[in-house]
Amino acid sequence: MLGRVGDVRWLAARSVVGFRRAASAGAADILVWNGPDTSGPSRAVIHTIRQQMLKTNDQSNLALADFVAPRESGTEDWIGGFAVTTGIGLDAKVAELEAANDDYSAILLKSLADRLAEAFAERLHERVRRDLWGYAPDEHLDNRALIHEDYQGIRPAPGYPACPDHTEKKPLFDLLEATERAGITLTESFAMLPTAAVSGYYFWHPQAQYFGVGKIERDQVEDYARRKGQDLPTTERWLAPILNYDR
Repeated sequence: MLGRVGDVRWLAARSVVGFRRAASAGAADILVWNGPDTSGPSRAVIHTIRQQMLKTNDQSNLALADFVAPRESGTEDWIGGFAVTTGIGLDAKVAELEAANDDYSAILLKSLADRLAEAFAERLHERVRRDLWGYAPDEHLDNRALIHEDYQGIRPAPGYPACPDHTEKKPLFDLLEATERAGITLTESFAMLPTAAVSGYYFWHPQAQYFGVGKIERDQVEDYARRKGQDLPTTERWLAPILNYDR
């Protein structure tokens, strides 16, 4: 089936990638600008969440904003964003297979489309590091090293452990113009359509690492709601899986 996907063009792929000037500010915000001038108001704000668990050996409680230079430092910095899909044409082909009572092939095609989207995200990240952003132009990694993520930089996605708030996909999509440029839309619950899609941020910093926010307390949730300009019940609903208290 993978051969047919390629030979007969059952699926099509589209993507958008972009890089913008950025600076961290406040507790855990990332300010993003359209152009090189960062003296004026930012185009968008990415709201990140900080770990609040007890740690040993003087380890820091991390937030993704830690991997972007603070605004007051005067250091120029950037953040990247991306959205990819390999699901264009998927729904029509799945409907055709199901109409022919070939549920097995329909399920298999959806599974392959999901894996292809992840592969597309991996390949695009490699191009970003070596060429499009070019902060690691001399990178040459074998497959084992790629699997172990032995490269500089990370690509966390809204809704996953380092940034568990799915609503943060909205400013990312607005910055990328992902619907217009890549044909990917967001549902009311911030799921992506086509479903075979991946989106997220690019952080280049050598110390950037994947982590899980874990459980957080009411004080941070209240501050997070204030930063987003959102009422507390709505914020608690979106962050329900990581709340360390009863709503």
